[in-house]
Amino acid sequence: MTLKDCKKEEKMDREFQKKFKFEGSINVLTQMMVDPAATEKRGGAKNLPLRRGEILDVIQFTNQEQILCRNSQRRYGYVPRAVMLPL
Repeated sequence: MTLKDCKKEEKMDREFQKKFKFEGSINVLTQMMVDPAATEKRGGAKNLPLRRGEILDVIQFTNQEQILCRNSQRRYGYVPRAVMLPL
């Protein structure tokens, strides 16, 4: 990874922490897959866009309805628990 890529990732992580009021370091708890039978959804202000079969990194289990996740493009957002499957 180049220095430019590292700086870009650090900036994205800082923006995530500010937007979601996330304290501490960003640790991946586990990985989960979006249900292949789920409908694809566009992302919103704080929601992550969903693609069928996509593998997401789980950052935080926020409540009974949502999980805070990161996708392969290093974008962060909430995902409904109902469409997530354990790997």
